[in-house]
Amino acid sequence: MSHRPSSGLAAVSTALLAMSRHLEVRDVLKTIVASARDLLDARYAALGVPDDHGGFAQFVVDGVTDEQWKAIGPLPRQHGILAAMLRDARTERLADVREDPRFEGWPAAHPDMSDFLGLPVKDGDEVIGALFLANKRCPKPEGGCGFTEEDEELLSILAQHAAIALTNARLYERSRELTIAEERSRLAHDLHDAVSQKLFSLRLTAQAAAALVDRDPSRAKGELQQVAALAAEAADELRAAVVELRPAALDEDGLINTLRTQIQVLDRAHSARVTFDTSGTKALPAAQEEALLRVAQEALHNALRHSGADRVDVVLARWGPGGAILSVTDNGKGFDPRTVRRAGRHLGLVSMRDRASGVGGKLKVQSSPGKGTTIEMEVPGG
Repeated sequence: MSHRPSSGLAAVSTALLAMSRHLEVRDVLKTIVASARDLLDARYAALGVPDDHGGFAQFVVDGVTDEQWKAIGPLPRQHGILAAMLRDARTERLADVREDPRFEGWPAAHPDMSDFLGLPVKDGDEVIGALFLANKRCPKPEGGCGFTEEDEELLSILAQHAAIALTNARLYERSRELTIAEERSRLAHDLHDAVSQKLFSLRLTAQAAAALVDRDPSRAKGELQQVAALAAEAADELRAAVVELRPAALDEDGLINTLRTQIQVLDRAHSARVTFDTSGTKALPAAQEEALLRVAQEALHNALRHSGADRVDVVLARWGPGGAILSVTDNGKGFDPRTVRRAGRHLGLVSMRDRASGVGGKLKVQSSPGKGTTIEMEVPGG
């Protein structure tokens, strides 16, 4: 019995593990293509995700240099063999793709391809992509295809799991977009309240200045100076809003810089003093950094909107071997821990605990009536 199927399934397992490590759609697509090409020992591999206009929303290749790809030109349209695969949802294994009657040629800079194996990537009945390989690195029978039925079977297994990985990545990105939209909406509401208060004060002060202009010019001058100060504060907060309402650039800026920026905005937007301190922390895995950021945002929201605090302190410090500990402490009205079960959902404590446990961490809540609240989250090193 041949050892090839065993080694092939081991390679499939390796490919599936590689796909499961990524959550971004583009990374998943690249991993699928590279895994397929390596699995079947092909010179070229590609995966196209169709759009609704006869083209491809995304098209990822492996085996072609960046210079070659630029020289090839625009993304392909859904025509020829590709269109047939997407339309008929059928596997195509050809000895020479150039001799197929559906072949419509390719750009001058396109590499020359002969034997071809392609199949649709499906989520249920929906075709969500087309995966294909060309030019298998092996001796080919006279007039035959280098790709075998066994290759077709292995690629089919890979494609089924690729559909799951791609669907999960899309759901993850959609979930992240919704979370960002929710955070932006919440921050917009907070900033709207703060700026509205400033503008209301500005209007009253301006009215007072107008009433004093004739009978008490010196007091009117003082009121006008106050108008100028309030206008400057409102302008600063509006500029901060423009910056902060962009999605948090956690991947680009890291947890510390992202937290610092958001806390600076909240400090300007609220009458409470909001501070941030950090020491000795190192970069953490992306999932842990996102969980820490979301818990910090939820705890800050509670402190600034519900506690009546005039000071909130956020500290991020090293914890254990490579881990981190986040604490958000306010001097607000606090609450009785015995009522935490009833208050938990209102304060977002359930979701915060879920976020902490989801990355192997722990959440602690310390509070008592009249003595403020501390939310503490610990995450281990990655």
